[in-house]
Amino acid sequence: MAYRSIRRPLLAALTLTGLLAASACSGPGSDAGNTGSSASAAPVTNASCGTEPVTMKAYFETGFPVPKALTTEFTKQFPNVTWDIREDQFAVITQNAPRVLADDPPDLMRLPQVSELTKDGLLKNLDGYAKAFGWDKWPASQLEQMRVADSGERGDGPLYAMGLNFSMTGVFYNKKLAAQVGMTQPPATLAELDAVLQKAKAAGLVPINQFNGGATGGLAFPLQNLMAAYGDPAAINDWIYQKSGATIDTPTNLQAAQHLEKWLKAGYFAPDINSQDYATMMSRFIGGKNLFIFDGDWESGNLDKQMAGNVGFFLMPSATAGGKQAAMSAPLTFGIGSKSKHADCAAFFLNWVATNQQARDIDVKVGGSHPMGPADAFMPEIAKDTVTAATLTAGATIGEDNGAMDFIANATGAIYAKSWTPQLQKLAAGQQKPADLLKSVQKDYESQVKR
Repeated sequence: MAYRSIRRPLLAALTLTGLLAASACSGPGSDAGNTGSSASAAPVTNASCGTEPVTMKAYFETGFPVPKALTTEFTKQFPNVTWDIREDQFAVITQNAPRVLADDPPDLMRLPQVSELTKDGLLKNLDGYAKAFGWDKWPASQLEQMRVADSGERGDGPLYAMGLNFSMTGVFYNKKLAAQVGMTQPPATLAELDAVLQKAKAAGLVPINQFNGGATGGLAFPLQNLMAAYGDPAAINDWIYQKSGATIDTPTNLQAAQHLEKWLKAGYFAPDINSQDYATMMSRFIGGKNLFIFDGDWESGNLDKQMAGNVGFFLMPSATAGGKQAAMSAPLTFGIGSKSKHADCAAFFLNWVATNQQARDIDVKVGGSHPMGPADAFMPEIAKDTVTAATLTAGATIGEDNGAMDFIANATGAIYAKSWTPQLQKLAAGQQKPADLLKSVQKDYESQVKR
């Protein structure tokens, strides 16, 4: 069965109909968007990359092949456009974003968080482009996470970013190792997952291998999955969106942190978790060294090549039988600097990514994710026995359960590097208690969110 038979986007509202408005893109365009969170976007008549040579400055995240694959294809179709690409780890981009956008603004930049950047006037208001290209005719929830009000709250207000696709996280597993411990199908409840972890440990396997070293706390992945297993994902989104009165220090999130601590104390993670980076995690999993990793569908294409037929994927099960499922499911967010020299070309590229057949094919087959764009847009056929098909099918479940969450690392520009990462590293080292972890993160959050 090809993916065409399950063509449902990742977010619930993506099931709504929406057609891309026609756009005239010939010749240089006008400046489409003023700076500052309260500025309105200027009207756009034409926006393209023109015909003269253009060098686009881009700042991308290391380890994600999709952006570079898309820029390569774009240059094939528009030979006058070349790319000057800089890459850094997610945590480095998080720390560098304000300075880079202010001092050396790229035309297109991976954005880990947008609220503070809009307050400082560092991102271009994209509403003019949205109207010109017809993005405002797409299902509203596609762009919701990238809208920022003057107060800094996300979900409403002007559009300040676009996504290359919708990424989603869950649990990848080695099928051969799963069979060794009697796991014939994905766990249906959190208790069933616990039982599989215990069996894997008893069999001498490493149940979970997760990166958590350096500046990127990978334990945030299983923690947020556990938060969704116990509680309401909407409350987590309220916190990430900086809604007034929102807190991460809740009873259900405490249950989640305590459950993560239980896994750590039981020895379900590799013992060197706090010195392990992302590349090491992937190398070990591909090498058959462990049963599970908590990761995102951006690895689906890679795993289909490296572990063909031997890798599966499932969403985090609920703590209660029959409970709805949730996952971190957010656009791979990119923005245009307010001082960009080629803003029209950057916007034209973002529109091309969502609407061009070759670009959408790359999004699915390289990235393993559902593209942005109209609900009835082209989707490539995917073989049913691939992990890419499994992640796309899981995305339909998240849409049905209305369980899409942004990543807790995106709540503020500093919360990941300065709070989540050190606190989770302390938890893994037995130096922090779950209740104190949540209280510490909430205190840091409140100091960083200034109304």
